Amino acid sequence: MTIGWALSRQARYTSRNLFKKDNSVSLALVTSRALVGLDAPEVTVEVHLANGLPALALVGLPDTEVREARDRVRAALLTSQLDFPQRRITINLAPADLPKGGGCFDLPIALGILAASSQIPTTHLKDYEFAGELSLNGELRPIRGALALARQAACTGRTLILPAANAPEAALVRDVRLLPATSLLAVVAHLCGHTLLVPYEGSPLAPPPTYPDLADIKGQQAARRALEVAASGQHSILLFGPPGTGKSMLAQRLPGLLPPMSDNEALESAAIQSVEGSFQPAHWSRRPFRAPHHSASTAALVGGGSTPRPGEISLAHQGILFLDELPEFDRRVLEALREPLESGYITISRAARRAEFPARFQLVCAMNPCPCGYHGDLGGRCRCTPDQVLRYRNKLSGPLLDRIDLILEVPPLPVGELVNAPAGEPSTPVRERVHLAWSRQMARQGKPNARLDSAEVDRWCRPDPGGEKLLQTAITRLGLSARAYHRILKVARTIADMQDTGNVGHAHVAEAIQSRRGISELA
Repeated sequence: MTIGWALSRQARYTSRNLFKKDNSVSLALVTSRALVGLDAPEVTVEVHLANGLPALALVGLPDTEVREARDRVRAALLTSQLDFPQRRITINLAPADLPKGGGCFDLPIALGILAASSQIPTTHLKDYEFAGELSLNGELRPIRGALALARQAACTGRTLILPAANAPEAALVRDVRLLPATSLLAVVAHLCGHTLLVPYEGSPLAPPPTYPDLADIKGQQAARRALEVAASGQHSILLFGPPGTGKSMLAQRLPGLLPPMSDNEALESAAIQSVEGSFQPAHWSRRPFRAPHHSASTAALVGGGSTPRPGEISLAHQGILFLDELPEFDRRVLEALREPLESGYITISRAARRAEFPARFQLVCAMNPCPCGYHGDLGGRCRCTPDQVLRYRNKLSGPLLDRIDLILEVPPLPVGELVNAPAGEPSTPVRERVHLAWSRQMARQGKPNARLDSAEVDRWCRPDPGGEKLLQTAITRLGLSARAYHRILKVARTIADMQDTGNVGHAHVAEAIQSRRGISELA
């Protein structure tokens, strides 16, 4: 308390002598930023002091959190031993047509009031951007979206002043000039030239990510092969079988098979989590693995809210979205996945706001063959009627199943294999093979095979005559759609890449067709 009182007294003394109050100088401009999806458009906080009865008006489309800033700012100024002007205060958040939300405007509003009342100099305010939520005692609390703010600040060349708790997150952005602060008084002292803020010097690097190892899976060679194919081409996969066969364990080990994230991919993924408020710097460059419960709503899965926020599909960007107990999800929730599965992004529109979030995720699903889970069990444990089984499976629409590349049955292991089977191949050599397959795809077409459009499929995935004949037979007998035809070709291209084969052959097409035969059991 003594240190804060002395600092505030020194700041007021300097401001009164070096910057004498002049009622004609009553306008201050402070730069901050709003959050609109992953974008952080610039916001100018304009503070004007006028003669008249004491009042404070806040305009510029502020939401409830921003409107409440007036009370937090007043208390923070007074408890920090700074003057709160007893004049008519008008605060405009420009541009006026951009909705503003969150607590990040507390700090720039407080500094705007101090600058307009000549308690701090305005000379260098244009060189900074400010963001931070104030507590009632003047301390700075962390905000969400610091990574998005830092990305935009780095593009403008300004120095970003923000809460110290957000510094490790914001420092992940290269070339950003960052000054962390713990309190409003610390920022005031810096702007007055008394005690300068120290640039953040912590290391932005996190330890290498760790994932569950594939060696924990015993047996299930067909499922392990399908998982490697899915990782090599970034294909979606559906695993079905009775409880306890390892479906969830297989899904949890898929992120560990994927190649390391590039800096841009890691930054995109971290920015989404930062906007949502769940980012942890220790998880930098770690592939997301999101596993929402089957009771999740459509807004929880794809995003929504009056102020659009990212959903599970966006939080899984550049990673895995795992939907366990797939038929237990509401059908409308599952149908909402169809568009982002194709486009790789989701647009959330509300009456006054619109936001677009990336959603380039790899879908992994798991389900039981019937409501009780034991359909087809030789011991007769299944008690489901044919109608119950049919209703259960009909929860999955044909268009949704059509968008899944690999559909595989995961049967129960025999007792002898479960007890005596040696440990399976670990993730490291599988990941190395996957990385080689990805490298071939990047060199050839610049994207994973799963993202090829129809023209690129015709160019890069055309099979040889034997494979073409086999595919025509499969289309006739299995009644495949045009989308399924293209997905088989993409999977066959991935299998050929895994074998470092230039042409898609008969064997590659045969394995790709086999990987979709399970769809007939679910139809």
